[in-house]
Amino acid sequence: MSDGNAQADIRGLDIDKLAKGFADEELVLKRFLQVSSTKAREMRWYQKTAGFLDSTSTTGITTSQIANVASKARPVVVEQTWTRQTSYIRKYFVESPLLTVEDIKDTDVDILATNVRDLVRAVSKQVEVRCYNVITENLSPSNIQTVAATADGWDDVTTGNPVLDLMEARRLISVQSYNPEGAILYIHPTEHKNLLNYLISVKGSSIPQFSSQAVKSGVVMHILGLQVVVSVNATTDYALVFVPQRAATWKSFQPMTSVVVDEPMIGKKIRVSEQGECLLTDPKAVVLITDTVV
Repeated sequence: MSDGNAQADIRGLDIDKLAKGFADEELVLKRFLQVSSTKAREMRWYQKTAGFLDSTSTTGITTSQIANVASKARPVVVEQTWTRQTSYIRKYFVESPLLTVEDIKDTDVDILATNVRDLVRAVSKQVEVRCYNVITENLSPSNIQTVAATADGWDDVTTGNPVLDLMEARRLISVQSYNPEGAILYIHPTEHKNLLNYLISVKGSSIPQFSSQAVKSGVVMHILGLQVVVSVNATTDYALVFVPQRAATWKSFQPMTSVVVDEPMIGKKIRVSEQGECLLTDPKAVVLITDTVV
C-alpha cells in the first residue's frame, strides 16, 4: 500500500518537502525560464518568428518605408508572424530500492535523505538536459541565432577572443529587439576555465580591476552585462546566451513530487516524478556560440 498523504514524516523528515528543496538546488536552467502550468498533455502553442517588424532580414521592410512617409501615401503593411507548434508532456520518473525497516531504524547513514537527494538529482538532471536541448535546438540551430567563435576559439590564447564573441551575441539579441542586459551565459566548466584564463592571464593587465576581482571570488558572476551560469549539463565547444524569462517556457503538468510506498513490516520505497515540457517560444532571444574549443 502507498502512503495516503505522500508526505508522512519518516525519521523526522518530510520527504516531499525535502525533494522539492533538493529540486531547487539542482534545476539551475529551469529557474531562468518562464514557468507555467498546463492541464493538457498535448499543447498547441506559437513560436514567434521575428523581433523588430522593420527588420529587412525578417520582413523585407526597410526603415525608409516607415519613417518620413509622404503626405497622402498609403502606409506600408507589416505584421508579426508566428509558427504553430505542438508539443507533448514528458514524464521523468524514478524510485529507490526497497529500504528495509531495519536499515531505516539503525543505519548510521541517513538512507532516506540520501536516496531522496539522489533520486531528485536523477530527475532534475534529465529535466535540465531537456531544457538545454530545446533551447539550443539539439545543437543544430534552425530558428535560434548562431555565431562561430572568433578564430580558433576560447582555448586559443593567441587568436581567440571570448569578449568579442559575447559582444556579438549581445548585438544579435539587440538586433531582434530583445534586451541583452542580464541575459544568461550558460557554459560548461571547460568554457568557464577558458574564459577566466583569457580574462585573467591574457587580459589581466588590460583589465586589472576585473582580473583582481575574478581571482578573489573564483567565479565570474557577471561579465558584459551577462549572468554567467556554469553547469556540466552544458556541452563543451558551445556557449549559450539567452534572455531569461523570455526565450523559453517550462510547462509544468506535474511539479517535482515524491511518494513513499510502504510495505508494512518490510520496508519502504521512495518514488520521485516530474512531468512537463520546455517550449522555445522566442528563438530570436537565443544565440548559440559554436566552436569555442579547437
